[in-house]
Amino acid sequence: MKILFADGISESALTRLREGGAECDLNASLTADTLPEHIAGYDVLVVRSTRVTAAAIDASTSLGLIVRAGAGTNTIDCERAAERGVLVCNVPGRNAIAVAELALGLMFAIDRQIASATADLRAGVWNKKLYSKGSGIYGSNLGIVGMGAIGLEVAKRGAACGMSIFALDNPNRDAGTRQQLKALNVEYKPDLKTLLADSDIVTLHVPSKPETAKMVNADFLSSMKPDAILINTSRGEVVDEAALLNALNNTDLRAGLDVFDNEPTTPTGEFQSELAAHLKVTGTHHIGASTKQAQEAVADGTVELIQAYAQGTVMHCVNLQQTPAGVDTLIVRHDDRVGVLAEVLHQLRSHGLYIANMSNRVFTGSVAGIVTIELSGEVSESLLGDVSKVDGVIQASVR
Repeated sequence: MKILFADGISESALTRLREGGAECDLNASLTADTLPEHIAGYDVLVVRSTRVTAAAIDASTSLGLIVRAGAGTNTIDCERAAERGVLVCNVPGRNAIAVAELALGLMFAIDRQIASATADLRAGVWNKKLYSKGSGIYGSNLGIVGMGAIGLEVAKRGAACGMSIFALDNPNRDAGTRQQLKALNVEYKPDLKTLLADSDIVTLHVPSKPETAKMVNADFLSSMKPDAILINTSRGEVVDEAALLNALNNTDLRAGLDVFDNEPTTPTGEFQSELAAHLKVTGTHHIGASTKQAQEAVADGTVELIQAYAQGTVMHCVNLQQTPAGVDTLIVRHDDRVGVLAEVLHQLRSHGLYIANMSNRVFTGSVAGIVTIELSGEVSESLLGDVSKVDGVIQASVR
């Protein structure tokens, strides 16, 4: 298996993959424009910030997997990858602590005016009177918008600092997360507007997708307390920068931003941004996940994902259909020998059905197996009868 790393990764991760027989090439100088020229012949592509366009995917000859060594996949053309049958997988949760630490750091930095105070000291200015006006974080209300892995880590740290934690309820939240939020005494607000109105600090931890684009607009900002703090360590696209500039200029709102709309896609370069230069903004350079601890954790997750893929298991895939197109699921218990499943599939074809998803497992002793097939249409009594008659089928049923 040939793997191309278009962004840096730890040497230990490369060593582990090479010891497993993979051929790994590291080319951290690649860009969205140059990647199409280098992708041919690789089975796996691993990226962090490098954009993967449709042109790169179309230029590939054997690509089966794109790994985003991190959580967000908005820099990858997942739709084109799906059309070409290329899996797009990510490594969620491994950098959550690092991003949470930066979010908390920005809160403290804004409250105590650390960036401005440091700049004045470097310029030879002593102004204890100005920089003695911090409100203090303890006892404030922290509203978390987006209670995923990162939001949860922020909640833990906020609660440890004596903040009251507000969030929105999610009926799909897993029981383990619910239990942790309960232990943190998180208070669920009935709607976003109420959460914003009650929070002294609002921190964003949402993915970049159509429904979150510019969600922080004039209405969002007007719902916040006029002297609140806004933290964004998620994606720049979720903020309407013109609306935020207007709020900064006309209220006592302050902002801590690690991400910006149209920020550079390269590690270094020029960046002219009215928002980043605003005196009421404390900013960093999209470094939320960029701690040594986080990068090692993400590298470990990347290796695990690739090793699983090599063994036929897909982990954390974002472009496989979550709800199968099939309306019926056929379950067949069968003898574990050559030809049985082939004949079952032949029967499906003869009845005009194709497979949306299929999984076959073998019982201990390798005498029998069970296959679960999610189909594109309804399993008729006729089909069920034909499958049941296949030599080697023990039992066929539908659900």
